[in-house]
Amino acid sequence: MNISFPHLGFYHIPIKTLLSTLFPEAAVTPPPPITRRTLELGARHSPDFVCAPFKYNLGNFIEALENGADTLFSAGGGCRFGFYGGLIEQILRDLGYRFTFVSLFNADGLKIGRIRREVKRLGGRAGYPGLAHALLLAFASVALMDEVDIYVRQNAAFEVERGAFDRVRAAFLQDLASVRSFSALRKTDRVYAGRFLSLAVRRPQKALRVGLVGELFDLMEPFANRFIERELINNGISVSRFVNASYLLNQPKSLERKTVKAASPYLTHAIGADGTFSVAKTHRLARGGFDGIIHIKPFGCTPEVNAMPALQNISRDCGIPVAHFSFDAHCADSAVKTRVEAFCDMLKMRKGL
Repeated sequence: MNISFPHLGFYHIPIKTLLSTLFPEAAVTPPPPITRRTLELGARHSPDFVCAPFKYNLGNFIEALENGADTLFSAGGGCRFGFYGGLIEQILRDLGYRFTFVSLFNADGLKIGRIRREVKRLGGRAGYPGLAHALLLAFASVALMDEVDIYVRQNAAFEVERGAFDRVRAAFLQDLASVRSFSALRKTDRVYAGRFLSLAVRRPQKALRVGLVGELFDLMEPFANRFIERELINNGISVSRFVNASYLLNQPKSLERKTVKAASPYLTHAIGADGTFSVAKTHRLARGGFDGIIHIKPFGCTPEVNAMPALQNISRDCGIPVAHFSFDAHCADSAVKTRVEAFCDMLKMRKGL
């Protein structure tokens, strides 16, 4: 087998390790990094009404098949994207590709039993001890990646040596790709915790803080949001983003009720996917002294569209600027950069910087 799967930020690193462990006889080859071609391929063969994450995933699969993949692993989500796997599979077959399609994470969430059945069906290592070890190591690797990203987002804007945080993170990701045990993961954690803490930062007394909320794919995939975090950091902004893979993997059933309560009085019911969380987190950040909020979503994302009136009311009541960014196949990079720069300039003027 030659296994592949869609990109989502840098999470292809622990996913590749996981699949290589479960299928030691197979080649595991992520598709090429996402580019404009990836999006154009996906958009060309997608129905008009689907969201941008669907188009990115379809483009990823086409590029993977072009590179020789014959087994495709798919994941979904808690909105209509959780039902897209079958549609993507049918589009690829209509295009003439021959492959095995495996969907592990659908609208009903992540099911360990489903993973074991599919691994066993494909001839992988489906024994409970080995499967549990591989999954737990992947989850721990994801958690460490998210911790590193949180630290980088909050501090990279104030680095003394330009590019220092990016260089250490690149080295960290390279070493993480070779981790195959918990002891190696702990060693990587210790080494890079020291390296990150040793980086010199010069944080101003009035450091600006911006929170990012919105739909999870467009938040976590840098190309999908036109590298908006990098633009904010380059403008001297400390960035906080709470939607990541750890958030996605660790949502208990009771979280929805708590999230609706946190979004009160701006919401009284859940509005689907990440929309409720966007409102709840914006409400919290507004009361926590943040200087601005950026709301990121794919064009036509119903839960996030439903969240927008509540976000505007929070902006009015709490006096915090909220900027809305909507992304699709025809979004220009220069337009995003210009809007981000204007938003940052407005925040600096409000704070007298």
